[in-house]
Amino acid sequence: MSHGVMDMPMPNSGSMSNDCMKSMYMHMSFYWGKDVTVLFSGWPESNSGMYVLALLFVLLLGAAIEVLSMLQAVKPVTRPILGAFTQASVYAVRMSFAYMVMLSVMSYNLGIFIAAVAGHAIGFFVVKFRALAKETEPQYMSPNGIPSKI
Repeated sequence: MSHGVMDMPMPNSGSMSNDCMKSMYMHMSFYWGKDVTVLFSGWPESNSGMYVLALLFVLLLGAAIEVLSMLQAVKPVTRPILGAFTQASVYAVRMSFAYMVMLSVMSYNLGIFIAAVAGHAIGFFVVKFRALAKETEPQYMSPNGIPSKI
């Protein structure tokens, strides 16, 4: 076992070549590099373009988690059962995204980790910026003294 890399136990099978068994290992500390497996076996492999796509995918998942966490899913006029089903569905999608980000970060690749944190930060910024912009919209007084928005 080398520093930061843990050999994964492999079943004793005649169908796997020694080269395949030697190349299967799991990092146990953060590392830089595009040679990573994110979510699916063989993706993005060592292709730079696919690695950038994986970074963007994780970034968008992180942002989507934050946006979905603040989503006003239920309108007050909906039936309670429909509102509860809608909220449960949004929650299920958000948790699915969160687990996908968690599994991606468990690759211990620093690029993936930074993309996940940046995605959460961007999503949080977008949600909070929209909330603050909505709160601070200027109120204008009409001639009859009633506040109106322009």
